[in-house]
Amino acid sequence: MGDTSTFYRTHTCGELRMEQVGQTVTLAGWMENLREVGQNLAFLVLRDFYGTTQVVLETEETVQSARELNKETVISVTGTVRERDSKNPKLPTGDIEVVPARIEVLGRCRHNELPFPITRSREADESARLKYRYLDLRNPEVKDNIVLRSQVVSALRSAMTDHGFLEITTPILTASSPEGARDYLVPSRKHPGKFYALPQAPQQFKQLLMASGFDKYFQIAPCFRDEDARGDRSPGEFYQLDMEMAFANQEDVFAVLEDVLPPIFAKHGKYDTASNPPFRRIPYLEAMETYGTDKPDLRIDLTLIDATTLLAGCGFPPFEGNTVKAVVVTGFQGTRKQIDGLCSEVEVQAGNKAYWFRYDENSEIAGGIAKFVQPIKDQVVEALRLEKGCFVGLTAGSLLSAQKTAGVLRSKLGSFCPAHMNKERYEFCWIVDFPMYEIGEESGELEFCHNPFSMPNGGLAILKKAAAGEADPLSITAFQYDLVCNGVELSSGAVRNHDPEIMLEAFRLVRLGEEDVKAKFPAMYNAFCYGAPPHAGIAPGVDRMVMLLSGEDSIREVIPFPMNKNAQDLMMGAPSFVETKQLEELNIVCTASED
Repeated sequence: MGDTSTFYRTHTCGELRMEQVGQTVTLAGWMENLREVGQNLAFLVLRDFYGTTQVVLETEETVQSARELNKETVISVTGTVRERDSKNPKLPTGDIEVVPARIEVLGRCRHNELPFPITRSREADESARLKYRYLDLRNPEVKDNIVLRSQVVSALRSAMTDHGFLEITTPILTASSPEGARDYLVPSRKHPGKFYALPQAPQQFKQLLMASGFDKYFQIAPCFRDEDARGDRSPGEFYQLDMEMAFANQEDVFAVLEDVLPPIFAKHGKYDTASNPPFRRIPYLEAMETYGTDKPDLRIDLTLIDATTLLAGCGFPPFEGNTVKAVVVTGFQGTRKQIDGLCSEVEVQAGNKAYWFRYDENSEIAGGIAKFVQPIKDQVVEALRLEKGCFVGLTAGSLLSAQKTAGVLRSKLGSFCPAHMNKERYEFCWIVDFPMYEIGEESGELEFCHNPFSMPNGGLAILKKAAAGEADPLSITAFQYDLVCNGVELSSGAVRNHDPEIMLEAFRLVRLGEEDVKAKFPAMYNAFCYGAPPHAGIAPGVDRMVMLLSGEDSIREVIPFPMNKNAQDLMMGAPSFVETKQLEELNIVCTASED
């Protein structure tokens, strides 16, 4: 069971079996529970990292000494292993027990009451769990997620090394760079008024490594982004399997991850089946039209159907003048109450309503917006290929709004209908051909859609056409790709723009001139001017991978010491105010104070 010190213990609490019956052993761990049966008999559960062992106290003296200890006190027990009369087949150590000759206190728990029961910590309020994370981590279920994380990181490192990649660490203190999220800034004491930034990703450094002549790079990279939390995103910091390859195209990157990830998912995952390579390649526009999302869960066999021509003129006001999308579900068994609940969830998540009707066993249109559909029943049944018992979910709005709402509806319906979701597997796909540019929601102007350092499909020629007004910038696609698994985006990557001339033209379209590019990306621009190889890379999120493998819904369950949703470390009290002297050394005046 690993190397353990024989000074404090000869065996771990998960190690003893019938083969050790009759031996004198020493165990050490936390007193998880004490169950008294009488004045001279009690059962003590001793827990360490490896498991639990039952200790039987059979004298008044040992019972009394244990009674005086609070739960979670760390003790050492020396005694004799014997076979249990009443065995517990659910425990690896359930065939034996230890009768102690000596119990020694190693670390006393001085609190009579714990913030929560250790083995039921996951039922506690999240704030309590994060504040007392060191207690939460004692729960074997919580601990197992962290063990899994370690195993997955080790497997990733081994696999990448086997593929000829060199692990190189890149700087944590660097320059602020527009990566799409807010930077964490670090003031410089030696250079008043100037700031370092924690890297949102090692993007520029890994590209510079390619320009430096390194062929294959990777690292388990910490990334820092000042952004809001989500179920699959932790605020503050996260880790990714960052990789880059010289003289590589999109398919070269795909081949590496298609070889690395499936065995790790099949071995360490909650489900033992993962997609075989090659993974499906789905263009972005096709993904939006077919699944209503660029993160499709391919375990669900439902797809979107365009019903605009069919239903936009049916007289239902929300459909008039809008795009209408339909999701048809065969064998639907939901009640009206369940349908209403499902539609409410869609509206909360998508910010747009979902509508519905049924084609019942009597070949009639019923429920929801049936009265608007009934007059064109025959056309609807034929166009949507409806069978008796079909449920039809509908969304409407602008093209993108109708697609995204239908994508949420598809996901909800798939989860609700087991016949339409092969849940116990890992389904990977690549989303490719992302738009190079988009209109920013806040600015209303042309912005990079994905990664500003990506190679446009069409190279310099298409960019010059866009600049001359001969091509629509929004129609330009890039060699950008996302890796998606079970509806979760694991990673974004791209073939990089390694040509300074193409880089300058790409940035000109978003109103950044040559001097702007040189000022914002001096090292990369200059390095590329000395000759850079074609290169491509990607960076799957380690936290998201482990979340999928463990079957957890929240990424915080697989991070040893996560922040809460407000980017606070409740255990350490971060962020916190600092002394005025520290601020003065950094030439900083703080407008907020403890008072």
